[in-house]
Amino acid sequence: MTWIDYPIFAATSTILWISGILLIYIYTKRTFSYLPGFLFITAGTVLMILFVILYWFELDRPPLRTLGETRLWYSVFLAAVGMIAFLRWKYKWLITYSILMSVLFLLITYLKPESYNKSLMPALQSPWFIPHVIVYIFSYALLAASSLVALKGLYEYYFRNFNMSTLKLADNLVYIGFSFLTLGLIFGALWAKEAWGHYWTWDPKETWALLTWMGYIIYMHTRTYQPGRILAPLWALSLAFVVLLICWFGLNYLPSAQSSVHTYTR
Repeated sequence: MTWIDYPIFAATSTILWISGILLIYIYTKRTFSYLPGFLFITAGTVLMILFVILYWFELDRPPLRTLGETRLWYSVFLAAVGMIAFLRWKYKWLITYSILMSVLFLLITYLKPESYNKSLMPALQSPWFIPHVIVYIFSYALLAASSLVALKGLYEYYFRNFNMSTLKLADNLVYIGFSFLTLGLIFGALWAKEAWGHYWTWDPKETWALLTWMGYIIYMHTRTYQPGRILAPLWALSLAFVVLLICWFGLNYLPSAQSSVHTYTR
């Protein structure tokens, strides 16, 4: 199992995911069960999980070192978040968004293939490496879903009748995603202490991670103390995700990244 096998797994999962979405729309329009479509989506997600596991064994290290490898996890987590949200709230638009974003990230990874590299630098040989990256990527998937809810809310506010249930859905996604984001921040600090002797050094990646965390704090603060406001939390949630994207991979293209100790994620 090598990176060369990736196109086969990615293409098969994409076909299963897209077929599942189409079946969900077809069957629900005919008032039949959404189960066949959901099973297709589940099969596509399980297949990508299988690839990640097999690739992990082949590398003899967790496939979490590079941006391409984290995109694999992100694709899986996005699909999983969409599935869970669909089971809970039956929002077809949300699972459609999650699946399409998963397919997009699989495509990006296909167009920018990884070098088959088993090496793992000493700083990454830490027990905090796996939990730190996994909880961060899972939180990114949840917060990505919340960003779509925010955009949908803005569309409803300006062009249609706004439904407060939109903000309630955003709350559920943000609170869970923020919890994992906080865990990622804590695990990163513990990892930094072990690797470099300090919990916090104001490295560019650390600074943007803190800005991301504070962005979602602003959203939750607004929702808690000004629950009647609509536009402020929606815009706060949308902009917070922009900061998150900069922190995740946009930072690598900024001049400040040249001094970052997190260059191994490129």
